[in-house]
Amino acid sequence: MTSPQPTLIGLPYDASSSYQRGAAQAPAAIRTALKCDSTNFWSESLRDLSQLADCGDLKLPEDESTRELIEQGVRRVLDLGGVPISLGGDHSVTYPILRAIGPHHPNLTILHFDAHPDLYEDFEGDRFSHACPFARVLEEGLARGLVQVGIRTMNGHQRQQADRHGVEVIDMRSWAMGTRPEVQGPLYVSIDMDAFDPAFAPGVSHCEPGGLSSREVITVLQSLPGPIVGADVVELNPSRDTSGITAPLCAKLVKELASRMLETLEMA
Repeated sequence: MTSPQPTLIGLPYDASSSYQRGAAQAPAAIRTALKCDSTNFWSESLRDLSQLADCGDLKLPEDESTRELIEQGVRRVLDLGGVPISLGGDHSVTYPILRAIGPHHPNLTILHFDAHPDLYEDFEGDRFSHACPFARVLEEGLARGLVQVGIRTMNGHQRQQADRHGVEVIDMRSWAMGTRPEVQGPLYVSIDMDAFDPAFAPGVSHCEPGGLSSREVITVLQSLPGPIVGADVVELNPSRDTSGITAPLCAKLVKELASRMLETLEMA
């Protein structure tokens, strides 16, 4: 039997963004960075990822049918034996992704890197905004636990939501004092690019100073237990990536995620 393989799927959707659009262009930008001759397809653990599977982009309209299309698309990846690495898109895509993945893993833990908790009950009247996906995920019981890293914009409402749903929040003050995530598999990893300090990832719609470094996040990814059953990299906004450094960081994260997925599968 063929072992599961990390598989890219592009989700070019940003109609649920609340501030600046542009994340729909991210899947193409990440693939360009992956293929750029300035680097190669090897991970830091010396794994050749030049044959990384890629099922292309979904065609996503700017209406509520997108959620069902994303869920169906991710299910197809799973049915083909793939472990989906989704290229967003704004963070609203994580909810339908987990509607596809969650039922297969009743003990799923989500490790979420972000400046924002994305736990609003609704945002500006929209329950499916990119500011709300983890509220929907937890309401539906699609994960056993949620661990958030890099948070630095939490307000009172989102603190109440985190307490209500039992979310473990490692905000940047806690991170600076040495707190690190301790998680067990199965794991889903969601990386919002504004988790990084803007010095490392300026190409996002919501720049928030005081964030994580590239090395810090990569080190966490390389030490994760398995299995890692899915991941997403979201909220790159290529129109704001004027220095051209954010898309290559996304590509680096994709490679390290895929490599760690394979390593943990081999250890199982």
